[in-house]
Amino acid sequence: MDFTTKVPIAKSNNPINYDSKIVSLGSCFAENMGEKFSYFKFQNETNPFGIIFNPVSIEKLISRAVTNQKFTENDILFHNDLWHCFEVHSELSHPDKEIFLQNLNQILEQTNNQITASTHIIITYGTSWVYRNKAAEKIVANCHKVPQSQFDKEILSVTTIEKSIKNTIDLIQKVNTNCYFIFTVSPVRHIKDGFVENQRSKANLISALHNVVTLSLLKCNYFPSYEILMDELRDYRFYAEDMLHPNQTAIDYIWIRFFENYISEENHATMEEVCSIQKALAHRPFNPNSDSHQKFLSNLNDKIIRLQEKFPHFQF
Repeated sequence: MDFTTKVPIAKSNNPINYDSKIVSLGSCFAENMGEKFSYFKFQNETNPFGIIFNPVSIEKLISRAVTNQKFTENDILFHNDLWHCFEVHSELSHPDKEIFLQNLNQILEQTNNQITASTHIIITYGTSWVYRNKAAEKIVANCHKVPQSQFDKEILSVTTIEKSIKNTIDLIQKVNTNCYFIFTVSPVRHIKDGFVENQRSKANLISALHNVVTLSLLKCNYFPSYEILMDELRDYRFYAEDMLHPNQTAIDYIWIRFFENYISEENHATMEEVCSIQKALAHRPFNPNSDSHQKFLSNLNDKIIRLQEKFPHFQF
């Protein structure tokens, strides 16, 4: 007897392995998946400019990185004792203007290198709702608690999103023709926009993505993280206390559905070894000085060394 409807997922023709170089961009769910990649020691870079929710802002940052368009004083503002940039997350904001610009441009250069070297680009879109700065007449990635009166709120149309996704793919392919794209829609509900408005937002993202993926099957794929949480895990026990974000059980489940279909089966045994080591490293002994614990540490160190001989990039 089945008590859930399982979302079908086709196995990737370009699976991720331990030689892959992954760049993950987008919403907070991209961070959840990025943490999984890091835990299992894949070569992954996640959100160098912080969490970004909408397609247009992601496209803008990709364009900057690919064309190496440096940030200047015209791109930043001072508010609440910090320098901010409307294109990036507030976690990068800084009290010193020169250091802030230096940091932004250093990240820009690193992102250019990461995109150029990547084998897989994973982009998670969160919302179609955007805020447009009235003075600059530009869509922002983050309002940085600037008064709302300075922005107009609007929803991106399917056509606009589709064009933005295509531009993002084209920009990346100018510097990297061999990378593979995995797109997904964040399962996090943006209820602050409204219940109906959140569904409109997700629907526009999904429609636009499928229009693009259908035309780019060889290089693009759609992973149904939103559909898995909405359908397979259709129960509030899979949500965090805010009833909006997936809890750890849901994140773990969606990750399993991902690695079953998008990560090379040849690496599954290595992933189990890495997981075993990670659990051992998290172990807290009753007596750290006991002979048994010293032997445990010695065996653990041997396991780590053996894995690092095969995969030099592994760091525990």
